[in-house]
Amino acid sequence: MARINLNTPDIMDAKEASIIWGHAENYVRRTYQQNPDKFPNGSIRKFGKQWIVTTEGMEAITGTKDPRKQNND
Repeated sequence: MARINLNTPDIMDAKEASIIWGHAENYVRRTYQQNPDKFPNGSIRKFGKQWIVTTEGMEAITGTKDPRKQNND
């Protein structure tokens, strides 16, 4: 079984991800409801009431690289 590092900044809650990418707090949830196929397989999941999304998922739906990493390139 693959080991998953839950401490990585590449996994975040949907609200936090939406804000990081400069969108409204409900952006990820709304985008998933309207077009779930935009998210690569395994890049978003709901745990109870909490939506979790990966950097890969955010980059796929926004077309923008991770803003946290752009200044470091």
